[in-house]
Amino acid sequence: MAIEVETKDCTMLGDAEIEEMADLCADGPNPFGIGLISKQTEEWVLISTAREGGRLKGFAFFTLERIGGTPAVIVGLASIHRTSKRDTVLRALTTEQLRRAVMAFPDEDVVVGTRFNEVSGFEALKGLTGIVPRPGHKASGEERAWGRRFVKRFGLSTLAYQEKRFTSPGKSFPACVFDHTSLKADKVDASVVAFFDDLDPTAGDVLIGTGWALAEDLEKYA
Repeated sequence: MAIEVETKDCTMLGDAEIEEMADLCADGPNPFGIGLISKQTEEWVLISTAREGGRLKGFAFFTLERIGGTPAVIVGLASIHRTSKRDTVLRALTTEQLRRAVMAFPDEDVVVGTRFNEVSGFEALKGLTGIVPRPGHKASGEERAWGRRFVKRFGLSTLAYQEKRFTSPGKSFPACVFDHTSLKADKVDASVVAFFDDLDPTAGDVLIGTGWALAEDLEKYA
């Protein structure tokens, strides 16, 4: 059965849908509650949901805006249900974000940024160009600057942010991350896993990941 994706304004999200999202998260490593999910409707503009046969399989809050004039997809709290089709659901949601991006910013490069607390979530950036951080790459000053810009946009402390590691310490409560566990988690490159070695998800520690969707690559979503 095909995965169906719907995107709408966060203000249109009903209580039953929020409860459904909380139920989806309940059995995972990031059990986002109804209160936290409800708060996201005030902080983000759009919500995408992925369903199979009418049943919720994943969702993502995000906003399309310009950061310093640069088109950006800023992804907030997101969660993918742990099923055998989780990778397909992830691709469906990220494809929808890029489709929305090309509609909002035609013929422009778009930067994508989100937060992770475990390595599998990094798959949300798969297919983008210039992903940071990445193995064997020393981030440039401009790439580190983008990390700081997203930290500020996420409402995190720029003073506590460790820009060379792209990590931000938590405040002893759950962070609003992109929650996903890969079907092939055991095959992730050890050098990528190392980015998360010192993170404590229970404390709310996060890694800021960014990547670029180039205008020529976005054409296929138009």
